[in-house]
Amino acid sequence: MKQQPSKLKYKKNHKIRKSFFYLKEQKKFIPYYGNYCLKAIEAGKLNYKQIEACRKSIKRKVKRYGEVSIRVFTSYSITKKSVGIRMGKGKGNHAFWICNVRAGQVICEVSVVNELKAYLALSSAVNKLPIKVKLVRINY
Repeated sequence: MKQQPSKLKYKKNHKIRKSFFYLKEQKKFIPYYGNYCLKAIEAGKLNYKQIEACRKSIKRKVKRYGEVSIRVFTSYSITKKSVGIRMGKGKGNHAFWICNVRAGQVICEVSVVNELKAYLALSSAVNKLPIKVKLVRINY
């Protein structure tokens, strides 16, 4: 999985307002690729290591019997100044990349025929994430 965007319009981002987390955008709340998914209950921030650990744990349980799709991407950079630098002199360098997740947003999806295998895979991934999530089953 790609860690950061390849092209940026602007070098560094502004801080995101709290109102961002409460916007309702319907396409991110509906699963598309699988019949089981992890849905965020609360708003929060995920970094690349957490998303990758989640993906690996699901892939380890599902093996070749299903498809895993990640619906979030780390496109927002967090900057930090190095220790011991005085105030002023501009904004710091990129420290790491995060993904802002809204409440109700789908984080990852699994398409597996066996229900027990999907449940075991997603429940192992829940422990890797810092926000509260729930397992959702979709009936078509």
